[in-house]
Amino acid sequence: MTMTVDNSIERRPFASLGHADHGWLNARHHFSFADYHDPARMGWGAIRVWNDDEIAPHTGFPPHPHRDMEIITYVRKGAITHQDSLGNKGRTEAGDVQVMSAGTGIRHSEYNLEGETTTLFQIWIIPKAQGDAPSWGAKPFPKGDRSGRLVVLASGYDEDQDALRIRADARLLGGTVKAGTSVTYDSAYGRHLYLVAATGRIEIDGQTFEARDGAAILGGKPITITAIEDSEIVLVDSE
Repeated sequence: MTMTVDNSIERRPFASLGHADHGWLNARHHFSFADYHDPARMGWGAIRVWNDDEIAPHTGFPPHPHRDMEIITYVRKGAITHQDSLGNKGRTEAGDVQVMSAGTGIRHSEYNLEGETTTLFQIWIIPKAQGDAPSWGAKPFPKGDRSGRLVVLASGYDEDQDALRIRADARLLGGTVKAGTSVTYDSAYGRHLYLVAATGRIEIDGQTFEARDGAAILGGKPITITAIEDSEIVLVDSE
């Protein structure tokens, strides 16, 4: 029997990701970032950065600037405390999301003030327009609402009224899937999906992905995500 491989789904094993260990920060890069450069991994659709960060207790990123980028932080364990040049302050806990629209320019710091390591995904998405005013927002999302389904957590589309707003043709979804169960996601032709199981082990249309592997997927047909183990899934669907 010949096994077929779906060329619209590319597995990017965790071990193949860019890696930078700064002591206080142990970072993996799904796309080229800082000292990690791979011409084949400069982005995916409007996604420019997907960093898998482990931040040691009582450490973090001191104030630094950004502009013209939508920066989403999805906290997986622990919490992150944000402060910025607009006067915003906030603490985002595991399972919750914060969004910073850098716009014309913003300075911010992100610190782990907890007594445990904080793990998070930081995702940068290219905005659909430059030069807008900067902004920041955060929102708790009850994990129970995500059981067995993918829920939109951040979105640039008006129909996603309960999601945090981003200024991009993209949406971020999250869900938890019990072992042996599946969820299906459909997207339009020409869309770019990037999916990571934060925890657990999954199959996407029969192809196995370990925790923290990346899946680069071309849209245009439904995909079925089956949990081999209890899994927490994060998905970005962009233009």
